[in-house]
Amino acid sequence: MGAAAGLVLSLCLVVSCRAGKLLVIPADGSHWKGMKPLVEELGRRGNQVVVVIPEVSGSLGPSEHTITLTYPVPYTRTQLQTIQRANLDTIMASDTSNDISRMWSYYQTLTVLRNYTRNNCDSLLSNQDMMQTLREQRFDAILTDPFEPLGVIVGALLSLPAIYIHNGLPCGMDFEASQCPSPPSYTPGRFTHFTDHMTLRQRSVNFLWALLRPLACRYLYSDVNVIASEILGRETTIPELMKKASLWLERNDFTFEFPRPLMPNMVMIGGMNFEEPNELPEVMAIGCIDCCIVPGGLAVFLS
Repeated sequence: MGAAAGLVLSLCLVVSCRAGKLLVIPADGSHWKGMKPLVEELGRRGNQVVVVIPEVSGSLGPSEHTITLTYPVPYTRTQLQTIQRANLDTIMASDTSNDISRMWSYYQTLTVLRNYTRNNCDSLLSNQDMMQTLREQRFDAILTDPFEPLGVIVGALLSLPAIYIHNGLPCGMDFEASQCPSPPSYTPGRFTHFTDHMTLRQRSVNFLWALLRPLACRYLYSDVNVIASEILGRETTIPELMKKASLWLERNDFTFEFPRPLMPNMVMIGGMNFEEPNELPEVMAIGCIDCCIVPGGLAVFLS
């Protein structure tokens, strides 16, 4: 607590900072909707923000006060929509009435994510022109949603301080990568539908989920682990690369989930807002997070 308090105090002393260059690699869907306002605000404040997205996506596109770069992918918009609709129908039709069926539905979801992330990683990392352009930009930091590991690999390849913004990873990798305690006897695993007041049977099932999570991550990232190792020229894994994150911006709030420990480099920035929120009255604005990019990393302070 003393180290965390000292960090907050020192950050509060920051009055201004010099604008820098930020690389942004977002994830599609609601992930981008929660990330976009922050990205646009950083651009509006004078930072040079470069957003890299695939040519075909569900919701990604140009944003205000930013530069958008696109890379080709091996599918059309119609193909993407057809695949997404079929995958969604399969997942929604899955039986989740008991523990075994929930595990099967979870496995199906991981398979969908595994195929999608592999295609995007291949498409960008094999694009020599785009990767050369990113190297020449000399960014100060990368902001990415680790839900899609492409940004994790690019950040490691360019040796950039990594800022992650997310609201949970599929196999609980955010707990392992941030080394944040998550005792299965107390903290219910995602997709278990349990609360923090579990029966003995529920605690036993939750413990089983905790044991299976590393296997689920190994399956989910099996293909991109190979890609990352080839690109970086050394044996590595996505979880290993995630552990080097400088800052975790948690798009969540304890209003939406059960209390759990946080690490000093983890900051709660609010719940999942898909609409642009109204401005808070001035008297309520105390404690809001303010941030800007500086050469060499991210400066965060409280307003």
